[in-house]
Amino acid sequence: MSLALILPMSAFALAASISPGPVNLVCLSSGTRYPLSQGLVFVTGATLGFVVLFVAVGLGLYSVLSVVPGLDRALRWAGVAFLLYMSVRLFRDDGRLPEGNTQRAPGFMTGALMQWLNPKAWLASASGIGAYTSGSELNQVVLFAALYLPICWLSLGSWVYAGAFLRRYVHRPTVLITVNRTLALLLAGSCLYLLLD
Repeated sequence: MSLALILPMSAFALAASISPGPVNLVCLSSGTRYPLSQGLVFVTGATLGFVVLFVAVGLGLYSVLSVVPGLDRALRWAGVAFLLYMSVRLFRDDGRLPEGNTQRAPGFMTGALMQWLNPKAWLASASGIGAYTSGSELNQVVLFAALYLPICWLSLGSWVYAGAFLRRYVHRPTVLITVNRTLALLLAGSCLYLLLD
């Protein structure tokens, strides 16, 4: 595989992974509320969930959506429902940082499931596979997924670190409530975009 293909694949993976989206907002929120280690567990689940989705799309899963009537609509509605659920949880947060283990951060499985219900992840997978691979070449899909793995993890991890940086400045519950409600509204707004798209 040539460097001429690896560099554009890597650039695409970085742009798709680091740009704001539902998973990135949850990473940012986790960084402001929970220890880094808990946020990075979510990042690991989201990264592996995305890579599995990416490989599945590369192996032809996306074509199933065009064959089975209504499957793409059902997936979109399930994703919107899950994102709205996460938005409501974030909006209702009381702004007090957890002491000890009284509250649990979104975990590994939440991250993985969120990617499968995230239309941005499906779009990134389908457009990346379509633009940089030929459907008959499994080694191109595997290479792209191997590039995506560290790039996605580091991109999502940077959102958790950004949240941890903000945590130093949000000692008062009212500040954290404002941050959380803003993030919740942005997350809900992304659902509106998905429904209108």
